[in-house]
Amino acid sequence: MIDATGMPQRAVVIGGTSDLARALCRALAARRLRHVVLAGRNLGELAVVAGELRAAGCDTVDTVAYDVTDGSAHQALVETAAAALGQVDLVLMAAGVLGDQETAERDPAETARVLDTNLTGPAAALTAFATLLRHQGQGRLVVLSSVAGVRVRRTNFVYGASKAGLDAFSLGLADALEGSGAAVTVVRPGWVATRMTAGRQPAPFATTADAVAADVVAGLGRGSRVVWSPPVLRYVFGLMRLLPAALWRRMPG
Repeated sequence: MIDATGMPQRAVVIGGTSDLARALCRALAARRLRHVVLAGRNLGELAVVAGELRAAGCDTVDTVAYDVTDGSAHQALVETAAAALGQVDLVLMAAGVLGDQETAERDPAETARVLDTNLTGPAAALTAFATLLRHQGQGRLVVLSSVAGVRVRRTNFVYGASKAGLDAFSLGLADALEGSGAAVTVVRPGWVATRMTAGRQPAPFATTADAVAADVVAGLGRGSRVVWSPPVLRYVFGLMRLLPAALWRRMPG
């Protein structure tokens, strides 16, 4: 059950090996999180994360082989998680790939891979878990979006478009769940220093996985529908939305 401060006790993490997922789970374990199901493609790496979470205070951590792009796997994951946890307080959608923009512009398969991993698969999984949370009458879906989807740039429009779609889907799902007892929180981080961004030039207002996790925990405490990390990006992108298209096209990556 989610307590009065918005903290969950039982969680499902999709994309459980991501740096952001790991940081958020550690932060939640320091509060109230005790039972976790980690889902992802690499069982070996999931086992490492499971050990981290047990050391951080979680009582039980199960790992499940799961590919978010496999349309036949979503309902099976819901059933596995429900059986393992009894009740699901929080579902963290952390699956995603950055992809390669240059490759995607000439290779339809790369475009499809990014969209399937970042948008189509997550949307289907969120739909499956939303049905469970409705039935429970409680629970929260936390979706890792990106400021890249707020206004898509020429330099990474495939990734940005995938996050824009996921962001819009998640906000629509939040409206659909209104009054059910279930809710959605969309997280919009800026540039985060993780394995995904290793070797890339940091953007202004760059942050860390632990800082994003702290912002999300604070947002859960407030019951926020949208969490910006760092918070200043809410105002930065409010201004960026007003830039003329010709100027926006020349924005660096």
